[in-house]
Formats: sequence, structure tokens, C-alpha cells
Amino acid sequence: MVSQLTTNGEGLRLFFTDDIYLVNEPDSTLKEESQIYLKEEVPSLAQPSVVSEPVVSLIKEQPDFKFLGNNNRNILILVNDEQNDVSDEKGRELLRKIVKSINLSASDFALLNYARYKGASYEQLKVRFSSVIVFAFGVSAEQLGLKKHPENMVVTEGGVKLIFSSALQKLDEDTNGKKVLWGSLKQLGL
Repeated sequence: MVSQLTTNGEGLRLFFTDDIYLVNEPDSTLKEESQIYLKEEVPSLAQPSVVSEPVVSLIKEQPDFKFLGNNNRNILILVNDEQNDVSDEKGRELLRKIVKSINLSASDFALLNYARYKGASYEQLKVRFSSVIVFAFGVSAEQLGLKKHPENMVVTEGGVKLIFSSALQKLDEDTNGKKVLWGSLKQLGL
């Protein structure tokens, strides 16, 4: 199911056609530093020093993520490979085995190469993909703006189950890491 929630500035402009401004009122007895007014409701637009920039420009732009799969079950798989679209042949084969072992098809998940979107935050990914499960291969929790989490273990952030693991090429050579990951995958009950 695709989420109808968006933070895309262009999309929001289709629905919100009135200008919105943040107005600072230093003499106000309210605890908040600023209030939001529609253009027609602003007490005095004659004082341009009081009116600040439109709110729409304060919304952080959402990257246009290019991914594989249909994301029907809201499962996000992150890989991190600078040279390949997904991984090298060994890494792709390992990913195929992992996906097959938990009974997922390409229509169930979105596969995104994080190397193309360095700096994208967990919140941006969560908003775009409406994920209930995230597998991160070669992408650390810190890169996503989260606190550090152990590798190959199921953790929960904001109701989303996440598993952080090493890059597919490295994981392919780590027998113990694959065993721990397999145990965590079984806990998900997919």
C-alpha cells in the first residue's frame, strides 16, 4: 500500500495555494516564538520587517529515490555499493538467497542503493517508502541519523523493524555473520 503522506514541496503546492508566512511577535504573551498565519489573516503586512520567509521553503526537499521493486509489503532493502547498481555478482547472489529464504518477491520490497543518496535520513526513507521492515546492507544506523545498533540483530525504531548488516560482499565471506543474520530473519516471521 502506497502512503499518501508527502513532504514534497511541489506536491504540497498543488493543495496549499495561499501564501503562508511565519510572523515573529516579540511583544506577544504567547510562549511560542512565532505563529503561522494565512496571508489574509496576517495582522499587518505593512511592516515587512515582521514578515519572514514563506513556510513552504522551510520544508526539506525529498530526494527522488530511484529503486527496484514495487514495495507492496513496505519492506525496504538498502545496499551501499559505489561501483554497481546493487552489488557484484557474489553480493547479488547472496541477496537473492536472503530474499528467497524469507519468501519475498520483487513486488514485496523496494531495493535502494544508498550510495546514490548519501545523506538521506531515516525519516526521509520512512516517509517515502512507508517501511515496516528495513534491511540495511553496508548502511550504518549512524549514516541514517540513528543511534548505533548491533549488526545482524532486529531492532525497532518508531515501530519499524530494522536489521543492520555489513555490505553484501563482506557478509558473503562472513559465515558467522550470516548465521546470526539468519536467526534474526527467522524472528521476523515473514
